[in-house]
Amino acid sequence: MTTPRSTAGIVAAVLIAAGCAAPQTASPDQLVLAEAQPLGDYNPMLGYGTSGVSPIYEALYRPQADDDDTVPDLVPALAADAPQRLAPRRWRIPLRTDITFSDGTALDSADVVATYTAARNPAVASEISTHIEPITAIAEDGPHAVIVDVDTDADPTPYLLVGIVPSERIEDRPAADWALNTEPVGTGPYRLERLRPDQAVLVARDDYWGNQPQVRRLVYTHTPDDNTRAQRIVAGETDGTSLPPRLIGSIGSDEIQTVAVKSADWRAVALPAGNPFTADPQARLALNLAVDREALIRDVLAGRGRPAHTPVAEVYGAAYNPDAVFAFDPRRATEILEAAGWRPGADGVREKDGARASFELLYNAADSVRRDLAVAFAAAVKPLGIDVRPRGTSWDEIDTRFGDCAVILGGGATPYSIDSQVYDTLHTRTAGSSIYDNPGNFTAPGLDRLLEQARRSASGLDKDRLYREIQATYVGQPSYVFLAFLDHTYAYRDRDWNTTPPILEPHSHGVTWGPWWNIAAWTRDSDG
Repeated sequence: MTTPRSTAGIVAAVLIAAGCAAPQTASPDQLVLAEAQPLGDYNPMLGYGTSGVSPIYEALYRPQADDDDTVPDLVPALAADAPQRLAPRRWRIPLRTDITFSDGTALDSADVVATYTAARNPAVASEISTHIEPITAIAEDGPHAVIVDVDTDADPTPYLLVGIVPSERIEDRPAADWALNTEPVGTGPYRLERLRPDQAVLVARDDYWGNQPQVRRLVYTHTPDDNTRAQRIVAGETDGTSLPPRLIGSIGSDEIQTVAVKSADWRAVALPAGNPFTADPQARLALNLAVDREALIRDVLAGRGRPAHTPVAEVYGAAYNPDAVFAFDPRRATEILEAAGWRPGADGVREKDGARASFELLYNAADSVRRDLAVAFAAAVKPLGIDVRPRGTSWDEIDTRFGDCAVILGGGATPYSIDSQVYDTLHTRTAGSSIYDNPGNFTAPGLDRLLEQARRSASGLDKDRLYREIQATYVGQPSYVFLAFLDHTYAYRDRDWNTTPPILEPHSHGVTWGPWWNIAAWTRDSDG
């Protein structure tokens, strides 16, 4: 079993590396950011720039907030105004007329229609088709407006956050094979100048329609190892990076600032239907009662997160149900298992009808936070006679093992609407479901009906009531063991920039988010 390195060891490694490397001199209008994820795949169909935030692409709307304590407002970006209601569930979106893509072509309604049509095209195999599922039709209304039909009475703007690409760049084949992945063309303030496996360089567009960015050059370095990213920022080789919460606290200094940004990004144990133990609703309930979430956040996340019991975070206000929680109660968990017929076997592991209370728990081996959560979960349920075996592996294997293995899963890809956040996570799987949507396909009785009713309802007291009922129904027969909503943790060097405050973040993070989510709006101090 893999165990995390001690904080003292991490600090020592960082300090040794810092003593051996000479800090680089920063260019006054350039930032160097260390990115954990591979560079490339700059394609909205593959999930890049699909929350209205990207240096390369823009959407019809974008998030706007003063802090990370609230769900952001969604304000016009490529749209010229708020959606105009034409009829029930039909909206007209006017477009700005002064916008060009980075290849010099003008934005028009054909580009918007082509982008959304591609996202729904089975041949494209888009990773975001479920994000926009409530859109039933989209059509041009002249060159500078589109008509959008939806199957909900709710505000359509949460489904209009996909980065728009030129219609000429759309391909009728899997998005993974598109030229756009390495040759992106968007309306955003930056364009890709150079791409290598280890480095991507973005430069500010002189022909950008909005205010000219003062940060003129962004250099992203692919640095997958957590400790290496920490070493490089301490050594002055990079200006910023994302780091795990237990590591971020070891590198703060007068020169390096750290920030923890609230998110709707959850981590949970997704349980398999193919295992007799996890297929038992009573066993899933007992597993939820066996976890001390407060201790997990304190010990694994260094306090940078909040307990998760469902995919609905407190940030959703009146729609959040504070009573829909699992109290830490291992005694009650034991009673539930005993009553369900799961009794200790000769080796202490519970058994029933020849099946054992035992399962493998997979996690992405490159993700230290998921590793630590897996180890902590296994330790939490072991005293109850439940054998959980954590194992790090690749997503290639994980994607084929949801039927028989538990997985440390992350979610919250579309948090700017509670409908988007909850429906895919809890609803019974459909033909269009992602493999990460409710992988066990467990659904409490009546939950699908409530989810469908809530998603189709306009905002207001009745919708809030439905979501509180959804949470109460879910905790009666849970399908996952939700553990925590993460704070995304970042480190950066203060180069005398006036930055914009971080906003509530989705599952997606890294150096496109954090302090840099709106980097085109950064300005220099007047005395800098």
